[in-house]
Amino acid sequence: MENDFPTRYDPSGEAELYRTWEDAGHFKPSEIARTGEVFSMVLPPPNATGTLHVGHAVMLAIEDMMVRYHRMRGDRTVWIPGTDHAAIATQHVVEKKLKKENVQGRRTRHELGREAFLREVEAFVAASQHRIIEQSKAMGASLDWSRLAYTLDAPRSLAVRTMFTNMYDAGVLYRGNRIVNWCPRCKSTLADDEVEYREEHTPFYYFHYGPVVIGTARPETKFQDKTLVVHPNDERYAHIVGTTFAVPWIEDEPLTANVIADPVIDRSFGTGAMTITPAHSFEDFELARQHGLPIVTIIDEDGNLTGAAGMFVGRNAREARADIVAILQRKGLVERIDEHYTHNLSVCYRCETPVEPLPKLQWFVDVNKQFRPRASSQTSVSPPSSSRASEASREISPSAADEISPLRSQTSSGRNDEELVSLKDLALEAVRSGAIEIIPERFTKEYFHWMENLRDWCISRQIWFGHRIPAWYHEPKCVPKHGHEGDVQQCKELVVSVEKPECEFCDAEYEQDPDTLDTWFSAGTWTFSTLGWPEQTEDLKTFHPTSVLETGYDILFFWVARMILMTEFALSTVPFKQVYLHGLVRDAKGRKMSKSLGNVIDPLDMTEKYGADAVRLALFIGTSPGADSKLDEQKIAGYAKFITKVWNIARYVAMQTSEVSSASSPSVISRSSEKSHTSHTIAADGEGVPGIADAWILTRRNTLIQDVTRFYEQHEYSKAAQEVYDFAWHVFADWYVEASKATRIQLATLTETLEVVLKLLHPAMPFVTETLWRRLGHDDMLIAAPWPEGDAERGAQDAEQAVTFELVRELVSAIRQFRSDAGIPPKDLVAVTLVPGSGEERARCAHAEVQELVRHFGRAAQVTIAEAQDGAPSATVRGTTVTVRAYVP
Repeated sequence: MENDFPTRYDPSGEAELYRTWEDAGHFKPSEIARTGEVFSMVLPPPNATGTLHVGHAVMLAIEDMMVRYHRMRGDRTVWIPGTDHAAIATQHVVEKKLKKENVQGRRTRHELGREAFLREVEAFVAASQHRIIEQSKAMGASLDWSRLAYTLDAPRSLAVRTMFTNMYDAGVLYRGNRIVNWCPRCKSTLADDEVEYREEHTPFYYFHYGPVVIGTARPETKFQDKTLVVHPNDERYAHIVGTTFAVPWIEDEPLTANVIADPVIDRSFGTGAMTITPAHSFEDFELARQHGLPIVTIIDEDGNLTGAAGMFVGRNAREARADIVAILQRKGLVERIDEHYTHNLSVCYRCETPVEPLPKLQWFVDVNKQFRPRASSQTSVSPPSSSRASEASREISPSAADEISPLRSQTSSGRNDEELVSLKDLALEAVRSGAIEIIPERFTKEYFHWMENLRDWCISRQIWFGHRIPAWYHEPKCVPKHGHEGDVQQCKELVVSVEKPECEFCDAEYEQDPDTLDTWFSAGTWTFSTLGWPEQTEDLKTFHPTSVLETGYDILFFWVARMILMTEFALSTVPFKQVYLHGLVRDAKGRKMSKSLGNVIDPLDMTEKYGADAVRLALFIGTSPGADSKLDEQKIAGYAKFITKVWNIARYVAMQTSEVSSASSPSVISRSSEKSHTSHTIAADGEGVPGIADAWILTRRNTLIQDVTRFYEQHEYSKAAQEVYDFAWHVFADWYVEASKATRIQLATLTETLEVVLKLLHPAMPFVTETLWRRLGHDDMLIAAPWPEGDAERGAQDAEQAVTFELVRELVSAIRQFRSDAGIPPKDLVAVTLVPGSGEERARCAHAEVQELVRHFGRAAQVTIAEAQDGAPSATVRGTTVTVRAYVP
């Protein structure tokens, strides 16, 4: 045992300790699990755009708790790291950087060219990835870095191209001209859930339109509105359905309008009559398709008005609104204006630019297309160990999209392989069947609501950085290949394939689609592409489906739902068995952290100042799944004090151990001659006669192990850490360690209890616990130590003596309360008289250890026992415990 135990914990050695763990191979999964169980998890990959923020920190802290717990439990555990190329966000950052730095005299990506620009992006990403990895290590995240993945690296690129091709072959992926969300600043499409909504107060206009009044908040889209739609059961307009009439409108020439009826119209909204703008509304686009109406684009990709707007062509649509209304007012077509209208403005989730619905030729995933699911390589969502692993070993050819294995009749959620299903059906059934559990459960309802209303997913993006769409185009050459004269008409103008195709009929080169894929498409393959898919690797057989996905509730639909969709398609199984959603971290006032408010807490700055463990504890203690939490530096500093407390406890225990080991007597150690009246002694080997304090701490320790283990299994990580925190400080330190200063408790029990505390704390605060473990003389590392097991039999044996110690605690609490109320200084001793209410209680009070502990904790000069009829000192009774009263004159 070391005698030079430092007085304080120094977090400056955390980086070296992390390297020791990593070099020893502790982050890699063991070949054989002691429990026979497997625990696998993928890290939600941070965006390759900068540094880790507090949201990443809470994610890393919670996930590392999970992983360290399962390692210590003996499960075969893997935690796979990675980073996300974050296409739109990363390209935006590099474009801003390019504009600022004027690379090679060029200030835009178009001036630089695609290849040169992508080299700039790749250099930026490489530097950012290195920074993110180092920051993750600083947080103590025990990731298996040998499995580091990147959503745009070669293995993931192969997985994405294979996935795209398989989905296209199955008919659930198509290219079509449909309305999409368009960001005029990003110059790209957005998925529905990449559109955010911001409340906006804007005028709502009511215009005379022929025989009716229509209402709109966007008159700039109405230039070519030639169809009036009413509800078929609306008696107000029944007489005009099917008619045609001339309408004086924005331009000098009137429009020729017609009237149709459709039940989609809400009779109670506005006037119950509306014109449709097919090119700039999802609902109007569908109406136009159903009724065969023309679709005319009024606003272009830059947000400017097209030639269809006549005199306003080229002007910004939103800026032209006032002038358009002025023209309608001069014509007497404005019925009224509601100046107090509030609606949700659609904005880009990245740049907050107002989003414009536009019809474009794009690639889509058809979520409602019925198809026959692919044969699965895994038949169960149970951990694929032993016999289950052998069942999961059958290899599936990527080209066998419609082949169904006769050996497998049902999926993990009970669906028969012969059924035709849609991606939406699969995603709903995965959660409805219980194959996936969402924690907290309240988000399940939101998941169902979103999934049931899911529209086709636009997956093509008009940016350069990302997975290039594996679709290839060419026009047939007039000159055919030798031997294929007359076959040029058989050339395929579109080919979807994993690799670049070659035309067998002519010499024309296929050109790849210039667009890239939505980042969430590649992220949707994350759980299985990181394990080697499309190859049937041992990792895939062993660790998939993963055990749990831990992430923020704000990307439940961005990412989690897509992973379920794509994994069900690719493997006919779920990507994970549980989804644990953490909340957002806000400042002390409950506000969202932002640079503009100046309330951002940098977890790395706090780690340097207080150590990673204090930051980790502050991030998850006091939180619950799916609920937002508050964080400030004061909270972190508070947990740094707890770390100091644990350090001091361990230092005290080490000193006691050192004292025993260096004692001259080989048999009995008497640390204090004035305590010779106590009921037991400590032997030089640390063993002695157990006392009531020993029995009490053993029962409390046993309960602690059971409770903390249960909290981990139930994903209640805050409760798990809080339970050990309370035990370490308010049970172990305040009572048992303090009792050791008054009585000669068992040194072995003192040491073992400290070791249990360190083990139970290790997943939450790994650095200080590992440091203390080594300070206490262990050759092995705590990260690899087995999780504590409770001893129910020993707990039952110690229960009776534990009751006696509880009596001490109650008596002391009463005495302390009296001292506080009476204003007695801590240094002043008092006389205490105990009046038992029964013979049994008298025997307990007469116990030498009880009296010594009451003297020590209560700062008593003496403790006497009196019969009730003898007449106790005439003092106020300040506390009553069971049947014993404590009197303090």
